[in-house]
Amino acid sequence: MTAELITRSPVDGSVVVSRPYHGDAAIRNALEKAKAAQAAWKATAIADRAGILSKGVDNFVAKKDEIALELTRQMGRPIRYTPGEVAGFEARARHMISIAHDALHDVVPAAIEGFTRFIRREPVGVVLVIAPWNYPLLTAVNAVVPALMAGNAVILKHSAQTPLAAERMVEAFSGIGLPDGLFQFVHTDHAGTQRLIQAPEINAVCFTGSVNGGAAVEQAAAGRFIGVGLELGGNDPGYVRADADLDHAVDTLVDGGFFNSGQSCCGIQRIYVHQSQYDDFVAKAVALTRQYKLGDPMDPDTTLGPVVRTSAADDIRAVIKDALDKGAKAMIDSREFPADQPGTAFVAPQILVNVNHGMAIMNDECFGPVVGIMPVKDDAEAIRLMNDSPFGLTASIFTKDEAAALAIGDQLETGTVFMNRCDYLDPALAWTGVKNTGRGATLSSVGYEHLTRPKSFHLKKL
Repeated sequence: MTAELITRSPVDGSVVVSRPYHGDAAIRNALEKAKAAQAAWKATAIADRAGILSKGVDNFVAKKDEIALELTRQMGRPIRYTPGEVAGFEARARHMISIAHDALHDVVPAAIEGFTRFIRREPVGVVLVIAPWNYPLLTAVNAVVPALMAGNAVILKHSAQTPLAAERMVEAFSGIGLPDGLFQFVHTDHAGTQRLIQAPEINAVCFTGSVNGGAAVEQAAAGRFIGVGLELGGNDPGYVRADADLDHAVDTLVDGGFFNSGQSCCGIQRIYVHQSQYDDFVAKAVALTRQYKLGDPMDPDTTLGPVVRTSAADDIRAVIKDALDKGAKAMIDSREFPADQPGTAFVAPQILVNVNHGMAIMNDECFGPVVGIMPVKDDAEAIRLMNDSPFGLTASIFTKDEAAALAIGDQLETGTVFMNRCDYLDPALAWTGVKNTGRGATLSSVGYEHLTRPKSFHLKKL
C-alpha cells in the first residue's frame, strides 16, 4: 500500500487534499467496531432509525455551500451545478427514509389456522460501499442511507479523487445517536479495498464504477457468498421519433450528453433521429452546443468544466480521433473553445455525425462531452441500434405517443426507459442495469432487497 492519498485538481493539477491511508490495523479496528455497532443498531426500531438518520441529513444539508465548493475543487464540476448534487443527496436520502417502514415490514402469507407465519427482512450486517468521483454524493447515498435504515453498519470507501465526500458524510452523521462505529469511512488503495472485500466482517458490497473495477470486486468476493451490487458503465442511447417535439428533444439530449462534462454513467452518448427530423436536429444541437462556456469551474458563468484528469481528456480525444479516422465528421471546431488545449483536462464538447457502430463512440463508454448522431428510418431500426451495445443502463425515447414509447421500451435491453427525458434518476424507481452495466438495484423499495436477507418464521400453536 502507498502511504498517502493525494487528490489533484483537474483545473490546474494542484493538490486539493492529502490524507494518510488507513493501515491494516486501522482497517481491522474499523471492521471490529462496525460489527459491534451493528448488533446494537439492529435492535433499534425503524421509526427511531428514521428520526436519527433524518438529523444526519439535516446536518449534511446545512453545510451545502461548503460541500459544493469542495466538490468543484476535487472533481471540476462548475460551481453553478454542485449545490444541485447536495439537493439530490437530500431528496434521495429522505425518500429512502420515508419508505423504509413499508419496504422492511414483515411479509405475511395467507393465514392457516393454528400457525403464525411470516418472513422478516433481516439486515445483512456490515455493508461496504465503494463510491466513485463523478457523482460522489449521489452514488454514495443510494446505498449508504438505505443500508443504515435497514439496520446495517456501513463502511464507506470513496474515490481518491473525492475523499472529502466520505469525510463530510460521516461527519454529518456523527453525534446524532448512531452507535459508535456504525458509519465510518476508510481511505485505502486498490489492494486495501480488495482486502476489505475479503474480510469476514463484510457481508455485502455496493460498488459503483467501471466495468474493470466491477470485475475486480467480483473476483475479490469470489467464494465468500456475499451480496455484490454492481452499477457499472453505460453508453446510453436516445431516440427521436418523427412525432417528437424537436426543440425539447434537442435541449434535453444535448444537456444529457454534456452535463458534468459527459461524465455520467447514464449520460447520453448515442442519439438516433428519425430521418425526417435528422437535419434539423443536428443543426439545432450544434447551435446549442456552441453556447456552452468551457473554463474555470469556479467561475459562475462556466457551464462546462474540465474532465477529471488529463489522462481522461487524452482518452476522450482518442475516441474522437478514432471516429474521424473511420469517416465521421466533427460538427464542432474545438478552436471555438480556447480552454481546450493538449496537455490539459479541458475538452470541448463535440458532436459527431456520419458515425456507425464500428466506432468506439457508438460501441464503448466514452466518459466525456462527446455524442454521435445517426439517422434511422423507423422504430425497428432504432430498437436494433439501441440494443446493439454491451451496456444497458437507460434508454430515452422522444415522442408524443406514450403507447409507442411503451411498445418500444418493452423491446429495449436496458434498466430504465425514459420518455421525453434522460440522464435522470427517480428515487421511487429502481436504479439498475443489464449486460456490462452490472447487476443489482438501488433506490425504491427494491433497493432494500439486497441490503437485507429473508428470514422465515413458522410457528405452530399447540
